[in-house]
Amino acid sequence: MRFDLLTLFPELLEPFLRVGINRRAFESGQVDVRLTNPRDFAHGNYKRVDDRPFGGGPGMVMLAEPLQAALQAVQADRADGAPVVLFSPVGRRLDHAQVVRWADSAGAVLVCGRYEGIDQRFIDAHVDEQVSLGDFVLSGGEVAAMALLDAVARLQPGVLGDADSHLMDSFNPELDGLLDCPHYTRPEQWNGTPVPPVLLSGHHEQIARWRREQRLALTAQYRPDLLEQARVQGRLDAQDERFLARHGLRGAT
Repeated sequence: MRFDLLTLFPELLEPFLRVGINRRAFESGQVDVRLTNPRDFAHGNYKRVDDRPFGGGPGMVMLAEPLQAALQAVQADRADGAPVVLFSPVGRRLDHAQVVRWADSAGAVLVCGRYEGIDQRFIDAHVDEQVSLGDFVLSGGEVAAMALLDAVARLQPGVLGDADSHLMDSFNPELDGLLDCPHYTRPEQWNGTPVPPVLLSGHHEQIARWRREQRLALTAQYRPDLLEQARVQGRLDAQDERFLARHGLRGAT
């Protein structure tokens, strides 16, 4: 798959592509990431990419023309009709289902906005989909792009040390969509707090049940909406429901 990023600050992304577990996906080309700077397509001595907004107001607005020229150059090189995605507060909030969709796709062109925003005419003419990380505002789309690329890369075969590692992740519908359980490692005692004894028992069925109950309890406490969704989808069994009822953890119902 190939992701092209239109960004005024490619230097922000270059280190990200070279560090961490997910660098395997980027260096191997499993997730081919290419950076294009709209400033390279701007005209004049100053290579201007923004201007003051019509109607007044604070800040600057990214010009449509350099963005369009950069996009057209990328599209001519790709020639695969990849969707154009803009990171924006009006977009659908990024979730695990969307990440899985992108991880199984041929990629996209990701537009990283800056300043007060992008000339709406570019958005209307070229953007196919808008994505948001949540109800807050970033200085630019680069951080959002890194979040999406990170989530997509770790789902590629061979990227994680354990191929089944992502199956236990929070929100994974391949399991049940619940939050992940707590994790512990050495030493067995830390600051006077021991590791839960069941994890040292070697009894795999009991460990599995403890982890399941921890996931149920955490989801009921912090994300009852996810618990109710799992219930509606038939992902909770009678033993799960007995545990929840016994501890007064009923989720959203």
